[in-house]
Amino acid sequence: MSQHTTTDTLNPDEESGLDHLENRVQARLSGRIRNLRLLRHDYGIVLRGFARTYYAKQLAQHAVMMECPLPILANEIEVC
Repeated sequence: MSQHTTTDTLNPDEESGLDHLENRVQARLSGRIRNLRLLRHDYGIVLRGFARTYYAKQLAQHAVMMECPLPILANEIEVC
């Protein structure tokens, strides 16, 4: 039995909700995160993407915290 469920198993309403959340977070960040993806698991959200600075990575995490009641399980945004 798997503990996590990715966006592949979400119903269409939840997927469109994640897309909407990604768009709101990107708008707050003014393009500081490239290829931002938010993945919904059973117990929360995982952030993925690419940032130029650790500060941008931190801003992304705080933006998601402000926009979404689910806990952040992992911030996998790569700084490069």
